[in-house]
Amino acid sequence: MEPTPTARPVVLAAPVLRFTDTGLSVSDGVTRTGLWSVSSSDSLSWEFSLDFGKSWTRGEGDSFEVIGDGQKTIWVRARDDFGNTSEVVVAKCTLDTMAPSAVAAVSAGTQSLRELSIQGLEPNAMWGFSLDQGRSWLTGSGASLSVSGNALPSLLLRQTDIAGNASAPVSIELQEQGIGWVEASGNPMMPTALGSQKQSVLIHGEVVAGDVDYVSVDIPPGFQLKSAAFVDYDSPDKIAFFSIQRKQVFDAGFDTGKMLAYGHFGPQDLKRNVVANVAPDQLGPGPLTFWIQQTGQLTTRYALLLLIDPTP
Repeated sequence: MEPTPTARPVVLAAPVLRFTDTGLSVSDGVTRTGLWSVSSSDSLSWEFSLDFGKSWTRGEGDSFEVIGDGQKTIWVRARDDFGNTSEVVVAKCTLDTMAPSAVAAVSAGTQSLRELSIQGLEPNAMWGFSLDQGRSWLTGSGASLSVSGNALPSLLLRQTDIAGNASAPVSIELQEQGIGWVEASGNPMMPTALGSQKQSVLIHGEVVAGDVDYVSVDIPPGFQLKSAAFVDYDSPDKIAFFSIQRKQVFDAGFDTGKMLAYGHFGPQDLKRNVVANVAPDQLGPGPLTFWIQQTGQLTTRYALLLLIDPTP
């Protein structure tokens, strides 16, 4: 008698399981949204388990939602109408939907410069600030923001935790504090001196024909200017001018050969690093003087953000 053939087990293709990593790193497994997407080949059904396979829930559509903050282990498998199942796909993440507390800003400084020390940050959180009432946000560096100028009356501060949750913004009034609210010098041989600076420095002001701004900073040993970018521009005139000299004063005049960087800027140049093409050794310890000018008759408001980081 011929032996009865043994039925081969049905092998189903495993589904693909994805979640949106909203954290500050796209690979840290932390998210603020519990929505997971599932794609199964051959139109197979699928099911998921949140208790290591003790119980299974039939999936509907192409996604399911996990609720409750904390660490999650997700099991998903495909199945057909005959009870056959695929291998189990296992994924882990941490769900965090709670916004962090608002930051605090401790103020200190001099007549020319106001330093805001950012406090109350959660571990691994980032902080940022807004110059347009929260419509857009800029990322801060280090643990403080130094501000000097006479154009921006206020700014907002907030922190974003590791899952991407943002705290409630805190408004900082700049004009009322009496420190850091200053009209930049119009004398190239006596620029407004902000002294030795690290981390984030925000210089803001208004310029028009006959009223230019000269501001100098000192890069301390072990640091370099990583970026200099205009982050605010408000004027009917869409073209202004900047220049940087590697000196405590600005005595280059119009000799571009003595300038570290120079050029026109306007709304289209916001967030562009104007020293991106400067050799790093020219951006290290020592003085830098900035010249900002509007040659037209229409007043231009600007804000220049300097990021001064430790030398790599």
